[in-house]
Amino acid sequence: MPSHTSDPRLRAFTVTESETPVEGQGDRESGDLTWRTLISANRTPSAEMSVGVAHFTPGGYLNPHRHEPAEFYYGLTGSGIVTVDGERFDIKPGIAVYIPGNREHGIEAGHEGLSLLYGFARDDYDTIAYTFTHSGAP
Repeated sequence: MPSHTSDPRLRAFTVTESETPVEGQGDRESGDLTWRTLISANRTPSAEMSVGVAHFTPGGYLNPHRHEPAEFYYGLTGSGIVTVDGERFDIKPGIAVYIPGNREHGIEAGHEGLSLLYGFARDDYDTIAYTFTHSGAP
């Protein structure tokens, strides 16, 4: 297997959230949120991880879904509830939530909204196949 350290396409870099495109607007299958992909091999000179920031308005939500890779959330602002296979976890600034692969999970933002960092151990965010349980508000 080739080493990523010898790949000339990979390099250290910075990315500014406000300079990345807003995604998810009007996507009711996903829920009531937007996100910005910060690190993904199809967009940045990176490998081995995908990272982004999700933003929820007050009462916003991410519909229940599952995907193969494990994921993490890290609360940045606001608060909410992350539900994983029916178990509820608070999320707010300074709290990280680990979600094992292929587990059903979703998010409900609190009354002040929610922003969180999310990430996967996958090169390219766009290759992660989401399977939504249903669509519409939780």
